Amino acid sequence: MGRILLEWLGAATREATLFAAIGFLIGGIDDLLVDVIWLTRRLRQRGDGVTLADLSPPARPRRFAILVPAWDESAVIGAMLRTTLARLDHPDFIIIVGCYPNDRATIAVVADIAAHDRRVRLTIGRRHGPTTKADCLNTLWRAVAAADACDRRRSDAIVLHDAEDVVHPAELRIFDALLDRHAVVQIPVLPLARRDSRLVSGHYLDEFAEAHSKQLPVRTLLRAAVPLAGVGCAIRVEALARVAADHRAPFDPTSLTEDYELGLRLASVGAAAHFARVRETRGGTLIAVREYFPATIAEAVRQKARWMTGIALAGWDRLGWGRLRDIGDHWMRLHDRRAPLAVITLATGYVAIVGWAGSAAGHLILGSAVTPPGPTTALLLLANAALLAWRAAVRAGFTAAAYGWREALWSPPRMIVGNIIALLAARRAAARYAAILAGRTPQWDKTAHAFPTDIG
Repeated sequence: MGRILLEWLGAATREATLFAAIGFLIGGIDDLLVDVIWLTRRLRQRGDGVTLADLSPPARPRRFAILVPAWDESAVIGAMLRTTLARLDHPDFIIIVGCYPNDRATIAVVADIAAHDRRVRLTIGRRHGPTTKADCLNTLWRAVAAADACDRRRSDAIVLHDAEDVVHPAELRIFDALLDRHAVVQIPVLPLARRDSRLVSGHYLDEFAEAHSKQLPVRTLLRAAVPLAGVGCAIRVEALARVAADHRAPFDPTSLTEDYELGLRLASVGAAAHFARVRETRGGTLIAVREYFPATIAEAVRQKARWMTGIALAGWDRLGWGRLRDIGDHWMRLHDRRAPLAVITLATGYVAIVGWAGSAAGHLILGSAVTPPGPTTALLLLANAALLAWRAAVRAGFTAAAYGWREALWSPPRMIVGNIIALLAARRAAARYAAILAGRTPQWDKTAHAFPTDIG
């Protein structure tokens, strides 16, 4: 009986290994093609990219309305607003903060700052929170018109930020220079390193360093719709108004990932985003939004589950596909939506590892030999090992470029942590998606935020 069970275990393990190997190979080739496009583009580039000195300001500075949705942000919103007001190098902007009537602590902090600096405007929505971030942003969109009427000025562009963002002083200067040629401009987001969470919070460093150095520039090159990051993006008012005219509001209040969807909806009305990587000086600091990301597994799982639900599950239902002949956009949307299949493949791979360990132990006890994988599976495993080594090297390289070699050394073990978080997030995402299908109203499932104390 023991030998029969062992044979069944071996057969099931070999099948799981083959399934996982095929899935990993498809995903690995998908990533490799993006790498090849990025490398080709990089080799054709000369110099060190664009700097602030290369950008020409417009004849008249634009008026920017910076929208900051805030639910339960009393711990960070004050520091964020004071820092942003002190740092921003631009003559014409207002910051409109959206609060909820049942969040008195956040209202008190914002009201105190607004009382001393007219560039900050407090807007309180009609409904108690939390609703969704998109719903709060729609309230802020309406508040822009009210602020413009009060000031007898017209805002030229909307800028999106979160309550925990560290805003770069030159951000609005980039938007000012590029919004003549582009209706939407997105700058990079770089997570801040947390020494108390090298693995969990640190894996965001690796992911964003790669995504905002390689994946988004490739999307721009392919003329695919560029999803917005929800922060560090500027949108001309008339472009956002076109989306609002088509969908009754610029932000869909039933969406969990309104930033991702907005980028695709803007592209559908002819306002595709331009991803701008600009440095302060030649070889100098990259101009980006910086912020802390979740430091615990529970918070990371909550955030990743929201992203997975909004992009790969509900987002697929809501957005569908782009124009029929736009192959690059189809590919990138498929790339975004592969997360559920990737998680299934990953889980199968871990099951296969456990199966091989159990099979080896059983054969050792019975004194028999383990049946090795077939030649096809062995070849697939070899190819996947090479792709995994390449993937780890590429990610570490982007981390090193953004954060230095010490952080890059943490990148390989953080890939394992990222896989574990993805597996846990998939379960939560499936439950949330099922609840949405059952008619449950989405709510703002936000994580706790922190703001650095050493920002001048």
